[in-house]
Amino acid sequence: MENAKLIIVVPCYNEEEMLEYTTRELVEVIARLKSGGKMAEGKILYVDDGSRDSTWKLIERLSHEHVEVVGLKLAHNVGHQNALWAGLEWAAEHGDVTISIDADLQDDTRAIDEMMDAYGLGADIVYGVRRERKTDSWFKRNTALFFYRLIRSMGEEVVYNHADFRLMSRRAVKALMAYPERNLFLRGMVPSIGLATASVYYDRKERMAGESKYPLSKMFALAMEGITSFSVSLLRWIYIAGFVMILLAVSAIVYSLCVYHTGHVVWGWTSLLISIWFIGGATLVSLGIIGEYIGKIYREVKRRPRYFVEKVVDGDDVKLMGRDF
Repeated sequence: MENAKLIIVVPCYNEEEMLEYTTRELVEVIARLKSGGKMAEGKILYVDDGSRDSTWKLIERLSHEHVEVVGLKLAHNVGHQNALWAGLEWAAEHGDVTISIDADLQDDTRAIDEMMDAYGLGADIVYGVRRERKTDSWFKRNTALFFYRLIRSMGEEVVYNHADFRLMSRRAVKALMAYPERNLFLRGMVPSIGLATASVYYDRKERMAGESKYPLSKMFALAMEGITSFSVSLLRWIYIAGFVMILLAVSAIVYSLCVYHTGHVVWGWTSLLISIWFIGGATLVSLGIIGEYIGKIYREVKRRPRYFVEKVVDGDDVKLMGRDF
């Protein structure tokens, strides 16, 4: 283990306010691990996911100032999961151990020491798990709880309160790279690898600067990605919903006919009630669920590349689309 090379993968999107602080923290982590004999060399790989601010310029400067910093610039914004995948692919070729962490460092870097200890004891995958979610709002905390319970009820294997803060050995990353799908939900894919695992618990911190890059819309999109990428349970639920709607429709028919025969009804009200509220709603929901799965099939069969690398910087060495400068 003392000869291991560690790569810390940090996806970045408009993180210019955080990178100076993040770099100082992670450089200290690498120095601490080296002095403790837990690794021989460490690198911080920043993956710029098409940022619109000065994130890439800052990464280039930090790479010149710190031998530990490497930058990977993607040609276009491809989303957090794809950017993380790009970093993992690079790390699989250049390191022995990979740790992924978000640029805001709300995940406690002190847990990395424990992760390396677990790796030294034989774990190929070490999950960083939050003890509590005190820094989250009531809404985010409870929707997250609902999501984890829902996804487990559908038979998926996920680690509760774990995001993308994890350690992976080279063989674990190589195994992950064998997954061909384009609809990425790494929190569900990594547990399915099946190698030896461990968990490290920590308290999540407040964000030091900037704002969250995961608003409600992106959290909802990620949740849908996780639910539909690993389970067809929603399709089965359509059948259940269909039977429920039939029962409700029968009840509505009986009620409507009773009201109709008493004469306390407007002409046409009965047919509108049955068709619009029951049949129409059930049909639209069913079509929406089926459409979500068809959309995923559409994206998979096209087999488009997940990302394109525009530039790589490692100190004074800059590579642009295969050309050395």
